[in-house]
This record gives sequence, C-alpha cells and structure tokens, in this order.
Amino acid sequence: MSRQREAPIPRALVFAALGDQTRLALVAQLADAHPRSISQLADSQLARPLTRQAITKHLRVLESAGIVRCTRAGRERRFHLDPAPIEDICQYLDRVSEHWDNALARLKSFVEG
Repeated sequence: MSRQREAPIPRALVFAALGDQTRLALVAQLADAHPRSISQLADSQLARPLTRQAITKHLRVLESAGIVRCTRAGRERRFHLDPAPIEDICQYLDRVSEHWDNALARLKSFVEG
C-alpha cells in the first residue's frame, strides 16, 4: 500500500495564519511541545481573555495552515504545534534575504565602482 504525500501548504496561508496576534500567542503557548486542550488554552494567560469558541476559531485557522495538529484523547481534543510550516517559511525568508543581500552588494559595487 503506497502512502500519498500531503500537498504542501501554500506559504501565503501560513503567513496569513501567523498574521494575527492571538494566533501568534497560541503558537507560543504550544511551542513547548506539550499538547493542550481548548480548556487549557482558554485558562492560560493570553494577552486578553478569550472564549473557548474564539480559541477554537483561531485553532482551526492554524490547523488549516498545518501549523497546529489535533489528536483525540477520549472526548478531549488536544492540540500541538507542527513546526514544519514555520521552518519552511524561515528557509524561504533566508533565501529571499540572501537574494536581496546579493542584489544590494551588486548595487553597491556598481555605485562605488
């Protein structure tokens, strides 16, 4: 039986998911590699108090971007961070940064040369 590869998540979707302060706070909470339930996330210290429904909405956005994964433990859903999409974004930004560093070095050489 062959396993199909999951299609890569579009980077724009990852950037959009990380473009919200509340979602960034949720990612920071999950970054310690300890899965948490919605109740645990709601009880934690976020910048502002959020309802469980609001946290669920934000987790769904993060999950659709592949940043957060959900597992079931009995009736409880536990969420954990999947760093792969963030690592991909970091590598992408490193490549773009290198490109611009090279372009600026060529411009400097042209102007000064």
